[in-house]
Amino acid sequence: MRSEIAKGMKDAIPICAGYLAVGFTFGMAAISSGATAGGATLISFTNLTSAGQFAGLTVIAAAAPYFEMALTQLVINLRYALMSLSLSQKLDASITRVERCIIAFSITDEAFALVSTQEGKVGKYYIYGIMSVCIASWTSGTFFGAVASSALPEAVSSALGIAIYGMFLAIIIPPAKREKSITAVILIAVILSSLLHWVPVLNQVSPGFAIIICTVIASAVGAVVHPVKEEELYS
Repeated sequence: MRSEIAKGMKDAIPICAGYLAVGFTFGMAAISSGATAGGATLISFTNLTSAGQFAGLTVIAAAAPYFEMALTQLVINLRYALMSLSLSQKLDASITRVERCIIAFSITDEAFALVSTQEGKVGKYYIYGIMSVCIASWTSGTFFGAVASSALPEAVSSALGIAIYGMFLAIIIPPAKREKSITAVILIAVILSSLLHWVPVLNQVSPGFAIIICTVIASAVGAVVHPVKEEELYS
């Protein structure tokens, strides 16, 4: 048991570095949106969804209804349900249903990729090791980002807010250079977001539904225009 947990924690160390940085940025964004350091930390500890959390800040800041928040999170985080279904085929048969639900809570893009690349069946203790590192790094990164943003002068805090946009650019530019399909999806999402923000009548759409519209349309167009072949999906 201990060896499996230790191996999971060791394998998750590269993920930890990224989560600390992005979590720190989320903490700053949460404070700038009016959240408290404790509230921001609680969001990260109970969600662990990254993109869903950043989108959630927009919906919270707009004081949108709970239904809109729930629908926004469903659309953005639907991929985690698919990942969990796929990963269930990889888990050891001894893992109970309750334990599978606990594991599903901790699934992120990086954790999914890490577990999927393991040979043979994967035990629960290995995943628990990954979970502990991912949750701790994401939550602590958020906490330190929120505290730093709260403690810094307003001018400095506002300047650091630019890091949020730099982070997103750093995420989307490298894959966009490699894949034209990703570039197309990004451009469609940017155009739709601009229309929903600047065009009269369209700019009356609430932030939550604007996110949903951009996500669904951009991903749907990308899937139709640049479908992923089955052999590429499992290569």
